[in-house]
This record gives sequence, C-alpha cells and structure tokens, in this order.
Amino acid sequence: MKNELQYPFTELPAPGGVVRIQEGVLWVRMPLPMKLDHINLYLLEDDRGWWIVDTGLRGERTRALWEQVFAGALGGKPVIGLICTHCHPDHIGQAGWLNERWKAPLWMSYGEYYTGRVFASAGKDGPVWEALDFYARAGVSREFLDAFAKHTGGFLKLVEPLPRTFRRVAQGDVLHIGGSGWEAVMGHGHSPEHLCLLNRERKLMLSGDQVIPIITSNVSVMAVEPEANPLRQWLESLQRFRGLPDDLLVLPAHNTPFRGLHRRLEALIEHHEDHLLALEEACVEPRTTMELLPVMFRRKLDSEQIGLALGECIAHLNLLLERKLLVRELGEDGLYRYRSIDATLPSRARPGKHRLDDDPIMEFEGAPI
Repeated sequence: MKNELQYPFTELPAPGGVVRIQEGVLWVRMPLPMKLDHINLYLLEDDRGWWIVDTGLRGERTRALWEQVFAGALGGKPVIGLICTHCHPDHIGQAGWLNERWKAPLWMSYGEYYTGRVFASAGKDGPVWEALDFYARAGVSREFLDAFAKHTGGFLKLVEPLPRTFRRVAQGDVLHIGGSGWEAVMGHGHSPEHLCLLNRERKLMLSGDQVIPIITSNVSVMAVEPEANPLRQWLESLQRFRGLPDDLLVLPAHNTPFRGLHRRLEALIEHHEDHLLALEEACVEPRTTMELLPVMFRRKLDSEQIGLALGECIAHLNLLLERKLLVRELGEDGLYRYRSIDATLPSRARPGKHRLDDDPIMEFEGAPI
C-alpha cells in the first residue's frame, strides 16, 4: 500500500559482521542487554579510512565484536573519525575506547557532548534531594525511591570515559566523506541536540534515534530539569523533518533501514497527539502521574521500566500544561495532581487509534537523573 513503510533489506548483520547498504556504507549491529536487544551502527568509507557512526555499549562483548569488524570489513584501512548522534549510553558507550584505539577524533553536537560529560559525573555521591523529590511528587512507592537511590550513578557502568576533546557539529554543517556531503540536521526532544546526517546525493539519512520505524523513541522529563518540555521540542523537530525529501533511505539506530519518511513522521506525531488527548480525558478527575501511567502504557511495567515511563508521562503532562489544557496542583500530601481545564472534553478524536502497544521503553539500569 502507498502509506506503508518499505524495508528493502531482509538480511540482518550478524554480530561482528556487516551488511552493505551502498558502496562505502556498511551496516553493523551490536547487542544490547534489554528488550530492545540491538543497536544499528554504521561505517562510512573515505579515501584515507573509515568513519564510525555510533559505538555501542561499554563492555568486553561489544569491544570483541568491533575487533571482528575491524579484521573483516575495513580492507586494511584505519578508522579515522567517530560520529556520535547523541549522548545515550548505547551510542557513546565505546567512544572513549575507539578514540584511544585508533587515535580518531570524536565529532558530536555541542549539547550532546557536554550533556554526556555531565551524566558521566552525576550521581557519584548518591542521589540528590531534588531527584528524590521529583519522583516522590509523582506518587511512586517507597520501594521505588530506595531502588533509585541504589542505582544512581549507573551511567558510568555503561560508558567508557569520554574523549577529552571533540569536534563540534552544528545544524547545516557538511562533513565531506567518501566523495559526497553529509549534512547535519538536528533534532530535539529525545536528547538535547541530536545529530542526523543527510546525504542528498546518495538519498540516505543516518537518523539515530530521531526517526525509527516500528517503535517510538522515549521522550522524557528527568529530575535534572523537572519543568522541561521535551515533547514540544520533539514534535517541532518532527514537523521540520517533514521538509526533507521523502525518497530517502533512512538508516535508524534500531529496527531496520526503511523508506517512507513522511508517513513515519505523520504516524509519530499522531501517536503522541493521541496520548495527549487520552491524558487530558483521564484528568477530568485529579490524577497523579503514577495513576496516569496505565493511560499511556497498557501493559504491566516492571520496576526497571517505571522510571522512564514516568519521565515520558510527565513530558506529555508538561506539554498539556503549556497548552493550558491542564492545571497542576500540589496537595497537602506532597503529590502533584493534574486536572483538565475542560470538564466536558468533547471528543476531538478517539485516543488509541495510532498507539503502538508493543513499544519497548528504552531504558538502562542506573539511567542518570
């Protein structure tokens, strides 16, 4: 059908192997220890050597698989550059090791590099009161707070020490690799300044976590910035990306390469707008964030998923507050409750039409505050 996404590759890279996308563009896949069990990484060939796009998690298994790739796919050429789309552990976890292994400079956006540096230093001395207060006001249990306190600082377990220097990539910059230009296109919301690389000549886009088929990226408010509005930034980014060519082959960080960029962007926007409406309707009576989780996540969440589920729910609630569709009140019990402005809420659309119930929640143990 016209509106369906197209997946031109049926073969997946084996661990330590590659799949050729185009001449000089290789697809690598590394394992992740979670329900979302893989990350897609890419290799770009230049005259002098290879560029790596994203790196996988810290750990001996990932490192050994990289060595297999180096021995089998590089044709004797060295790695000459690293590009990380954003600062999440599965994307930057091996950047420090690869930087030292090849003496290859790291290229990132300013916001992502320094956010990664902050995350790497956060939580070394245990949780701060602001983080505990953030989750307590959402209505979590004492058990959740105790578990959170034990896992604070876990980011360091997933990421090698970051390179001490980096090369800044900004919106509109062009990296000339392999005889053609890769244009920097920035997204926001999933992370502060997410880098995508667009090659108009090759009709390719390395999209990282900004545009993924099948699943939706986590868009969360974290305790470090409790009044943030990342969902507004996310939706604005998706609208801007609708101005990109629709015939691109999109190379995402998860699932498989696909065509149908505009259709996917429309589905993602509709998905979040449906969640916003469902939350607004659920708040005819005042509700805490914990009470609202079943509105967004119909499956049962385990203790390790609740943290990012809360963050995603609060991201939607903060946007509804900005749109003046909800009010937030702090009760005498110390809990935030959200209430709809319009008690009648005439049905504008039925929520759930575009909801993707099998979306995994992208979470790692010990995610930063």
